Amino acid sequence: MAGRKKITLPDLQKKMMDGVPITMITCYDYSMAHLVEQAEVDIVLVGDSLGMTMLGYDGTLPVTMDDMMRHTAAVRRGSPTSWLVGDMPYMSYQPSDETAVRNAGRFMAETGCDCVKLEGGRQMASRIRAISEAGIPVMGHLGLTPQSVSALGGFRVQGKGSDQALRIIEDAQILEEAGAFSILFEMIPDEVQKIITERAKIPIISLGSGPHAHGQLLIFHDMFGLYPRFKPKMAKVFGNAGEVILNGLKQYVAEVTSKQFPQPDNWFGIKEDQLAELKKRLDEGGSGD
Repeated sequence: MAGRKKITLPDLQKKMMDGVPITMITCYDYSMAHLVEQAEVDIVLVGDSLGMTMLGYDGTLPVTMDDMMRHTAAVRRGSPTSWLVGDMPYMSYQPSDETAVRNAGRFMAETGCDCVKLEGGRQMASRIRAISEAGIPVMGHLGLTPQSVSALGGFRVQGKGSDQALRIIEDAQILEEAGAFSILFEMIPDEVQKIITERAKIPIISLGSGPHAHGQLLIFHDMFGLYPRFKPKMAKVFGNAGEVILNGLKQYVAEVTSKQFPQPDNWFGIKEDQLAELKKRLDEGGSGD
């Protein structure tokens, strides 16, 4: 691990060309990122889903640029060699091309991320083009786009009908032509994902969209049972850390209540001669000045 070089865009493109699957994880803080770094994950996304997993909101809309700046910078410190993606929050790019470029630039300047990600199809093509022309790599996001979940009818698979599937396929081509260096597809049918991947000249990443992509994305909290409010079908639990942590917390409460914790190994002491001197000075009414 100590010798891994910084992941670059050419590295990701080479993996795509060589048929080597790209690994991508969403995480949100330094501690998680440090583990992801040790595992040598290729791409790390700091997603606006932190609004739910880290801040306790019901969705992603309340997340601000300041929230994203803080968490993305922390993840960069934990994972210095991954390709780091900053997720542009709601209304940080929708109003205009100028707004999008300004906020994308802030991401790059203040967090050390390698690129930004934004949601939306053909209606966001000008945003992607403007950001790309400013020299900032952009990842697209199609299929289920959480910032538009109300308009999509909730958290459900997108592209199950031929009309919607065709639109997603067309949107993918439009975003690629606009300058997106990669596109994430969330919760679209495997068969549709396969068609898109076969046509694409840029890395395609799947989140719950089947194996026919150049890479796979999962969310850290979903992988390890850390977000019990929602358990998506697409997430495989690789280890139930949430249950381990809960059991540990219960044991802590029990040991404190029963006075089993702390033990001598868990505290610090003072040498006997220093303690005697301290007590003497206190008896004499002395001070530490």
